[in-house]
Amino acid sequence: MMTITAEKIVELFEKDPKSRKRLAEILVTEPDIRLAIINAVLKDVSTKQDIAELRKTLEKDLARLEDNIENVRKELKEEITATKQDIAELRKTLENRIEREVSRLEAEIDRLYKLLLVSVIGILISIITTILIRIIMP
Repeated sequence: MMTITAEKIVELFEKDPKSRKRLAEILVTEPDIRLAIINAVLKDVSTKQDIAELRKTLEKDLARLEDNIENVRKELKEEITATKQDIAELRKTLENRIEREVSRLEAEIDRLYKLLLVSVIGILISIITTILIRIIMP
């Protein structure tokens, strides 16, 4: 008596395509087996609904990302505008400071010029006086 093992049965089906096809037809016609096969296959297959849900999720994520990008752009524009205003204020402040310093330097130069002029006039008067005294009083 010959015992048939599961491995032997599989080998026989591998060798006989016609028998393999008949077994598949028998299995598919049995409602419980067909349902089990369908459920097993469905676990690995994406349905149109799965794809539609994934598309909706991706579209929402993309919209949220676009909103975030737009918010970052707005914030960046605001920062640039604020920076430009800060630079303009700094420029005005520096221009005012420079103008005040130049005015102060002009006043100091003018004062030094007048002091120099007075000194030169004093020296000239001293020289003239000395010359006149020597001429008048020999």
